[in-house]
Amino acid sequence: VQLQASGGGLVQAGGSLRLSCAGSGRVFSIWPMGWFRQAPGKEREFVAADNWKGGTTSYAESVLGRFTISRDGARNTVHLQMNSLKPEDTAVYYCAAGRNLSPSAVPTMTYEYDDWGQGTLVTVSS
Repeated sequence: VQLQASGGGLVQAGGSLRLSCAGSGRVFSIWPMGWFRQAPGKEREFVAADNWKGGTTSYAESVLGRFTISRDGARNTVHLQMNSLKPEDTAVYYCAAGRNLSPSAVPTMTYEYDDWGQGTLVTVSS
């Protein structure tokens, strides 16, 4: 499975960005998908995840109410809408696919995911 993340960039605090993750594979739409981020000098941390039905989502407390994960099954794409961005949101953002998980899972740990995109840099200036 190949995942391609895009949409990162430089934005001022309070602004918005929409990240996208395009995936290959006929069964992409049934896999749990997640977004993680890694700031310089820090470990990769969970941001958001949803399951294939889109009915269950999970967010890190730090982004709850500001970020929204969604997917377009027809285009094999998962999005992360990021609003009210803060300087502390600055990081490389990675999308990931839980190819070997139950379609109903909403995984929040890095080790639960099988495939990762290359990352896209988000920089929020103050």
